[in-house]
Amino acid sequence: MKMRVWKAVASTLTFIGVDMLVTTLLYVHSHSGQDIVQDLKHFNVFNSTLDLWGACLYRSCFLLGIAIGVAKNSTYGPRCLKASRTFITLVCLLVGIYALVKLLLYSEVRKTIKDPWFWSMFAWTYVSLAATFCLWQLLSSVTSSRETLGVSSESRAEAEEICDCPVTAQEKREEASGATIHKLLSYTKPDALFLGIATFFLLIAALGETFLPYYTGLAIDGIVIQKSMDQFSTAVVIMSLLAIGSSFAAGIRGGIFTLIFARLNIRLRNCLFKSLVVQETSFFDENRTGDIISRLTSDTTIVSDLVSQNINIFLRNGVKATGVIVFMFSLSWQLSLVTFMGFPIIMLVSDLYGKYYKKLSKAVQSALAKANNTAEETISAMKTVRSFASEDMEANVYWEKLQQVYKLNKKEAWAYTYYVWSSGLTLLVVQVSILYYGGHLVISGQMTSGNLISFIIYEFVLGDCMESVGSVYSGLMQGVGAAEKVFEFIDRKPTMVNDGTLAPDHVEGKVEFRNVTFSYSTRSATQVLQNVSFTLSPGKVTALVGPSGSGKSSCVNILENFYPLQDGQVLLDGQPINMYDHKYLHSVISLVSQEPVLFARSIAENISYGLTSVSFESIVQAAQKANAHAFITELQNGYNTEAGEKGAQLSGGQKQRVAIARALIRAPPVLILDEATSALDAESEHVIQQAIYGDLQNHTVLVIAHRLSTVEKAHNIIVLDKGCVVQQGMHKELLEEGGLYSRLVQRQILGLETGTGDGCHQETSLAAPWGDSMKTLRGLDEEVRL
Repeated sequence: MKMRVWKAVASTLTFIGVDMLVTTLLYVHSHSGQDIVQDLKHFNVFNSTLDLWGACLYRSCFLLGIAIGVAKNSTYGPRCLKASRTFITLVCLLVGIYALVKLLLYSEVRKTIKDPWFWSMFAWTYVSLAATFCLWQLLSSVTSSRETLGVSSESRAEAEEICDCPVTAQEKREEASGATIHKLLSYTKPDALFLGIATFFLLIAALGETFLPYYTGLAIDGIVIQKSMDQFSTAVVIMSLLAIGSSFAAGIRGGIFTLIFARLNIRLRNCLFKSLVVQETSFFDENRTGDIISRLTSDTTIVSDLVSQNINIFLRNGVKATGVIVFMFSLSWQLSLVTFMGFPIIMLVSDLYGKYYKKLSKAVQSALAKANNTAEETISAMKTVRSFASEDMEANVYWEKLQQVYKLNKKEAWAYTYYVWSSGLTLLVVQVSILYYGGHLVISGQMTSGNLISFIIYEFVLGDCMESVGSVYSGLMQGVGAAEKVFEFIDRKPTMVNDGTLAPDHVEGKVEFRNVTFSYSTRSATQVLQNVSFTLSPGKVTALVGPSGSGKSSCVNILENFYPLQDGQVLLDGQPINMYDHKYLHSVISLVSQEPVLFARSIAENISYGLTSVSFESIVQAAQKANAHAFITELQNGYNTEAGEKGAQLSGGQKQRVAIARALIRAPPVLILDEATSALDAESEHVIQQAIYGDLQNHTVLVIAHRLSTVEKAHNIIVLDKGCVVQQGMHKELLEEGGLYSRLVQRQILGLETGTGDGCHQETSLAAPWGDSMKTLRGLDEEVRL
């Protein structure tokens, strides 16, 4: 670390010496040995370069000060230098602008400016300014992250507070912004042909608009100076043709660019959606649905719209500005220098505004995503909201979220106000300076009045171009803020990759849990399953029972390969389930959950969901097995009836029967019923049980149920408690054995809290989930929940 610091400091001191030596020699030779003291006493800005030598002295003192600061404090010094980047840039710009002013003033006295020493000193001033900026960057980067490992977090925070900016993070954000823009533009590669055509018409339109001010000046000279009607008429005809041609080309250009970036919007949304649907299940546990939908809808639209507008504007104004600059220098190089004095300041202001606007834009997108998530959550649960009369409360919550967005919008408005104010004031100063100095050039005979008018028009055009480019930068920063979040999801690699390839022709359906330990990533400190082992045999029904939170549904999630295991294995026919091909695995394992989700499609499409080709007869047979055919045929459009969003047009029992039909149509070797009949009446449940039990040789069935009628018929009952298997066996065996299962059955039958000792603290909380008290075993088959 010390070696790097001293090398940087030595380089700075060496340059200071070289700068002072070269500048002093050039100054002495440009004045033919005139005494510095006399030049100082009789200083004349029009013919003395003493001020340029003074600028060198200021640069040297400035560099010497920062070199000493870095040498004394090599940890915090570079951080503070990074925080002062705007100040350094402004100083270099001001010195560079003054050098241009010096050139103009010097040319007033020495018209030809044939003094090679002056030109050498003028050129050296810009070389030394560039070197000063590079040395500042060198001194500000001598501390690497590895070198600061020994500095405590408190010291780093204190240093950042002193410097008023955590600049390392800022630099990372700048690099990320450039990478994001590059990646965003790479998505337009498939439209390269359209871009080429659009660029061709853009060049034609920009060149036509560029020549208009030039012929405007010729027309004025034809009237004022030559007093020739022919010259005036010729200029007007050419201007008319240019206007028509450029308008036609601009229309084609705009239409093609609109088409290109409509395609970009579709491409972005498609890539984002493809990336989302392959993410692991825990991703959707960690990210709220409203946030994801906001990325997919509003953010992709913002990105494509801003890019479509800004790239079009940037290319058009870039080409136009190039032509305008050429014409301006051909008309008057002096006025051109005056014009370019103010533009670096405008560009610096645009850069600062763009960075700040990007930061605000990302905050606005996050706030909007939270507001959208609140609205989505409320609207999707409107029945629950209304049942608790919470409409006003939800409206207030949404209003508070919108207020957060509004506060950020106010900051955006103030930032834009300051940006327009500073840019407009700089442009006004430049325009007044051009008018004043241009009048001087016309009066002195250095240019014609027509050329001055043409130049002023070009200056206005260039000002509009620069303002547009500035707005393009801020717009791109806003687009980058949204694009970073979009690409974060597009580029995200699933932490659980379904890359298995096993797809045998036949599956028996034997499932083994071997010493399974599992916890969810959202609450990794809590182990849901601990060393769980059991077997599901083909042709048999296995029931999982236990208190709420004992891990029953987690076993289902693991068997479906939704989450990775911490330890142990889940085997299907002796092979780990992650070895199977994703599509194949879920074609042989079907799940019916307690709250099945149907899609806003027809009932027939919901039953055949996920199947590429299936006959209508197979759909009907599956519905009959699930006791759904009767109610489906009574609907207005039968099997073509729309189920509504999440099956909202159907009752809970109807949705469960459709979901069961969706599982049975696949004839899966492994069938999982997770509270699949909880909303069904006894008759429907009886029909479905007949369909399942009647053809068991083709199924391995795992049932999670609370009804005693379902559980007692199972060939094997596994009792879970606190993530562990505490009992296992048939219904009668477990009753005779006693323990948790027996106590739960007794409470279900008698409605009493019995038993003391181990596990009793759990039983009190189980009274509600296991149902109301019943008086007869007959009633249990229809109403009682276990």
